[in-house]
Amino acid sequence: MLDDRWQGTLWLAPDFAILHGEAGATDSHAHYAHQLMLSTGAPFTAELDGSIHTAQRLLVASLRAHAIVAAPAPLFTIYAEPQCLGVAALLAAQDGVHEPTLDSLAAALQAQPRQQLADARLQRALDQVDALLSGKVSAAAVADAAHLSLSQLERLFSAQLGLPVRRLVLWRRLRLAIRFILLGNTLTHAAHAAGFADAAHFSRTMRSLFGVRADRSLRQLNVKLLD
Repeated sequence: MLDDRWQGTLWLAPDFAILHGEAGATDSHAHYAHQLMLSTGAPFTAELDGSIHTAQRLLVASLRAHAIVAAPAPLFTIYAEPQCLGVAALLAAQDGVHEPTLDSLAAALQAQPRQQLADARLQRALDQVDALLSGKVSAAAVADAAHLSLSQLERLFSAQLGLPVRRLVLWRRLRLAIRFILLGNTLTHAAHAAGFADAAHFSRTMRSLFGVRADRSLRQLNVKLLD
């Protein structure tokens, strides 16, 4: 069985998160966020697109399959929302930090300019998705809010976000449920509040997108919410 328990401190901002602590092994998985792993001690070993890497820094771009194989020293792991912070901004923030700490990395990430969505209709669509997350997210309702047809909506999401509407909704549900759990809610309450059918659906999604079990990976983190 994989040691998928996360232990340490998590700083959670609206468009990025920084996790510092012990990282257990994970299943291979792929998620929407860009991910940057940093070790200030012994190198870690990870699998990326089927290849094994032993390093002190590894960038995993959005939707690339990866897994943690072994991490003998505590890691800094940064997750960034691709539509707000691109790979270049993520690397620039890390390169601008002399000595990585939660404070220095958070300040560097907050100082990075945010990408602007090229189409205002897309922002309206995303706002509508977020407004509907606690229940059923109708693609038709999202399209209406953005003044788009369903086919236009799908093309816009795929072209500018890299995900179809259904998968983007699932990602945002997962992100919301994780936030609820970190704020002290039960797994079942968090799942329902984020629009999952039940706790099992949330758990399967967590395993698929992060390679760990929700019931073992979130309770041991000290959490700080950033504006």
